[in-house]
Amino acid sequence: MNIFKAVSLKVASTMAFAVMGAQGRYLGSAIPLGEIVFCRGLFALIPILLFFGWRGQLRGAMHTNRFSAHLVRGSFSVVGTFCTFGALARLPIADVTAIAFIAPLITVVFAALFLKEKVYVYRWSAVAVGFSGVILMLSPYLQNHAAITTSMMIGLGLALLNAFTSGGATIQIRRLTATESSSAIVIIMTLIVMAASLLTAPFGWVWPSTFELALLVGIGICGGLGQMLFTESYRYAPASFLAPFDYTAMLWAFLLGFWMFGEVPTTYVVFGAVIVAGAGIFVILRERHLGLKRLRDTPMSPISTMADDETDPDAPVTVLGKAR
Repeated sequence: MNIFKAVSLKVASTMAFAVMGAQGRYLGSAIPLGEIVFCRGLFALIPILLFFGWRGQLRGAMHTNRFSAHLVRGSFSVVGTFCTFGALARLPIADVTAIAFIAPLITVVFAALFLKEKVYVYRWSAVAVGFSGVILMLSPYLQNHAAITTSMMIGLGLALLNAFTSGGATIQIRRLTATESSSAIVIIMTLIVMAASLLTAPFGWVWPSTFELALLVGIGICGGLGQMLFTESYRYAPASFLAPFDYTAMLWAFLLGFWMFGEVPTTYVVFGAVIVAGAGIFVILRERHLGLKRLRDTPMSPISTMADDETDPDAPVTVLGKAR
């Protein structure tokens, strides 16, 4: 374990995603949404292929016997990516980032519904508290109806839908990691997003200016780099230790929003984000506690969990001495 390197990589990944979002917000009114999403995938392949090539994991990355499962995961990503950039074009960066914080809480709900995981009162309480934070963040929009535009309402709906698709994607990734490598999951997902966004080309794509093209390239590079930094950070520390650092995204969102667009988050957004982040961190710590308890209670059965076995995120899962 290398705490300093792990935290540095994780925080750098949140900054890369924040810069990606700021560029997307800047282009939101000038470039069609589908074109932005396509470039996000296309140029993200540059750091992705370099990263997995450096680790020697490109061979066989496109081989899978579970393409339908990848298609489900890719569908979540398609909807989520469109919703992210659609929301950024209509709402302040800090608001979109804060709403996205509910994704870990939605994952708890989906895990109970679709994975049939047992969720006890502690985590359900955290989910309830977290959603109260969301209501607090949304209260300025709900109180001042005269100031709400149709565009803002669409943005709110897209931001909330993005959080739900993130939760769904997390559940599907849990299923895929049992048999699929990280390279296969990331590359196939990226290609699915590109293919879906390419279908929007007949509906008004434009030729960008030199500056706009540079930003489109930057969106893809920052997105791909963020994914790689995120993945690499888990080689040096457990997921349960690093997950709370996801919330540094709010700091970058505030700084970039203020610097580039003069946006200042409301008190409601700040306090709501703190509540949601606190609930999310509680869920993460609770998962860590339960993971360690399961490990202690089953000493004869090797257990591979996201929280407690992150030495090599791409290693095959081993059960009773057999890799699968």
